[in-house]
Amino acid sequence: MKYIGWFLLVLLALILVLVLIAVIRTLLTPSKVSEYKAPAADERSLSYAKKLSEMIQCNTTSYDSVVDYERFHAFHELLEKLFPLVHQNLEKTDIDGNLLFYWKGKSSEKPIVLMSHQDVVPAEGKWIHEPFSGDIADGKVWGRGASDTKCSVFGFFQAVEELLKEGVTPEQDIYLSSSCTEEWAGDGCPKIVAELKRRGVKPFVVCDEGGGIITDPIGGVPGNFAMVGVFEKGKADVRFTAKSNGGHASAPKKGSPIARLSAFVNDVETHDPFRKKMLPEVQSMFEELSAYASFPLKLVFGNLWLFRPLLEAFMPAISAQGTAMLKTTIAFTMQSGSDAYNVMPQQATLGANMRFIPHQGKDESLAIIRKKAEKYGLETEVFHAADVSKATDINGEGFSYVKERIKETFPDLPVSPYVMTGATDARFYQDICDNIVRFAPVIYGPEQMAGMHGLNENIEYNCLSGCVDFYKNMILRAK
Repeated sequence: MKYIGWFLLVLLALILVLVLIAVIRTLLTPSKVSEYKAPAADERSLSYAKKLSEMIQCNTTSYDSVVDYERFHAFHELLEKLFPLVHQNLEKTDIDGNLLFYWKGKSSEKPIVLMSHQDVVPAEGKWIHEPFSGDIADGKVWGRGASDTKCSVFGFFQAVEELLKEGVTPEQDIYLSSSCTEEWAGDGCPKIVAELKRRGVKPFVVCDEGGGIITDPIGGVPGNFAMVGVFEKGKADVRFTAKSNGGHASAPKKGSPIARLSAFVNDVETHDPFRKKMLPEVQSMFEELSAYASFPLKLVFGNLWLFRPLLEAFMPAISAQGTAMLKTTIAFTMQSGSDAYNVMPQQATLGANMRFIPHQGKDESLAIIRKKAEKYGLETEVFHAADVSKATDINGEGFSYVKERIKETFPDLPVSPYVMTGATDARFYQDICDNIVRFAPVIYGPEQMAGMHGLNENIEYNCLSGCVDFYKNMILRAK
């Protein structure tokens, strides 16, 4: 017992020494403040807002597996009106409403693809400004698609329009890519990629939406930060079904379909079956943000050599978004049972959306949840499954190129890699490109984040000038 006591004392002393080292390192590390803000709105940004307003007024809502090319052809006609030089000087390819523009450069060695989608999700509920009004008010452009993502479609079209007006010929080939099926993971972008494959094009960099200039990306880290997505989690929709013989609700039996589904949900919620692990890209994100954080977070983020297990354990209390970067997630979203209050269902179903992490990819994660469902006599069906995308090397040439363009365009804006917990069209490019980044060069504050796929979507139009300039720099600095 004496030796055990000495061992514990030595262990405690060692822990205290390590913590003291971490505290000293933190105190010696200069704290930073993200001071970047978009410049005040001016005539230039207002003129951009008017163009974006027209784009929003053109309703490009898309629905799962519904083909409505006429809706997008109307949008294409608007693009031709707004950006005439682009249409006069670039080679346009329309593949079932999905657009690919080719601007021939002096070299085809390192082509660049600038992309974002035309389609928007349905607009439901009561809005402050009608969802397809494109109203310009309170320093914002309002409407569905304002931030997701007609702002970036506008940005790269406007950038090319202005460069053409200046007589610029790019050093490298430039492609503008825009699908009309992104919101329901349709086949639009794959068709564009297939066309590029046919032409033998291997892009040096693909820049899509997904990240952005995010305000307060994590609680305790204030300010604007360029969060650049370097890979996407995989995803699947899953349906769990419980069956029985039904019967009258006046004499219920134990283990009814809904009871079994409820027990399954409770089990998953209280005994998380998925393993948390901090990937190198996530660690880099925390380290980049550490100098800008409040002291407790700065201590933890800046000393992951010591606090990584602690951060992994307590991340759910800090940030749901941060937690999603550490593990596979499952969100239960839909449920159905009997059509009457007094009838026991013969069948009840539960719908869920899963997002897979690299260390427990699609196959392993689905096997885990299927096994847990079997404990409750549930059948499992999987729909729309896609595995994790390949990661862009955060120390590689492509990521560095984009980071330099961000620094050039937005002085004093901190840049950090991060993991996309949502899905974009960018993943379809991984067969032909190793350097895929997800970054829309506009500011997404809490209001803009809430409006995407929600009510009252808008974008503050003073950030549109920076958006155009970023795409200009992406084109002009290509060598």
